[in-house]
Amino acid sequence: MNKNTLIGRPAIGLALAALVVLAGVALQAAPTAPKAPAPAATVLEYKMPAGRALTYQTKSEETQVMEVMGQSMETHATNSSTVTFKSKGPKDKNLLLGVTLDEMAASFTSSAAGDMSPDMSSLKGKSFDMVLSPLGSEVDVAAAEAIKYDMAGATRNISSGFKMFFPDLPGKSVKVGDTWPSNAGVDEDMGEMKMRMDFKNVCTLEGFETVDGMECARVSTAVTGTLTGSGSQQGMDMTFAGTTKGKETWYFAIKEGLFIKSTSETTTEMSIDVPAAGMTIPATATAKSEVKLTAKQ
Repeated sequence: MNKNTLIGRPAIGLALAALVVLAGVALQAAPTAPKAPAPAATVLEYKMPAGRALTYQTKSEETQVMEVMGQSMETHATNSSTVTFKSKGPKDKNLLLGVTLDEMAASFTSSAAGDMSPDMSSLKGKSFDMVLSPLGSEVDVAAAEAIKYDMAGATRNISSGFKMFFPDLPGKSVKVGDTWPSNAGVDEDMGEMKMRMDFKNVCTLEGFETVDGMECARVSTAVTGTLTGSGSQQGMDMTFAGTTKGKETWYFAIKEGLFIKSTSETTTEMSIDVPAAGMTIPATATAKSEVKLTAKQ
């Protein structure tokens, strides 16, 4: 499915994860590609023979507006990364991948708190292993939890960005118009704040296109999700909840078994309850992201 926080898809990003930080602050103060021939039925499966290396570039942008005591506060976040996945061969019935963070950067500014951009320079060159199923399920990304960075006084890790990086495949032969579910959940640990995001998406095989000389399935995903969380900020207990809706379009090279690229746009409606202040803070976040394969060996 489509899955991003810091790295992956779809964009539910840095600004949303930092919203609860700002709530505490606020209380204080291209041309269409050619169509490829459409087979009667298609089987999609990831193919990662040992030694294959795939490099992806990701970009996301998010704008968030929340209302506090009659005043509108806006935040803006951008994320970018270059990540290489290198196959180490099979692991049971799955694929063992070595992941290297080639580049990673993020910016975050707020009308309430100014520049809160994290320093991510220490992440460059860090690596870990993950396990991917042939149908795109991220079976094990626990090793990514050891790679951490600081943001707004809280320590976070990069694992959530890889729990939903690769699109989910149907596990059966499909033809144009067929659909399949893509469900996932991600936990975000932000120190004193904890957030949970759950997605129940529907993928549809829309057609076929030739991308960079490869025959690709073009898939549209209807994104729907919920988020919940609780914790404390600036000494005050908070709970928050919201819903996410959007759309993602992604391309999968059929013969090569490769995820090629994706674009997504989402809107999240959220509310933060602060009982001690007798306040409920509404917020809306709009986000867009793209992921593309830039090199393969």
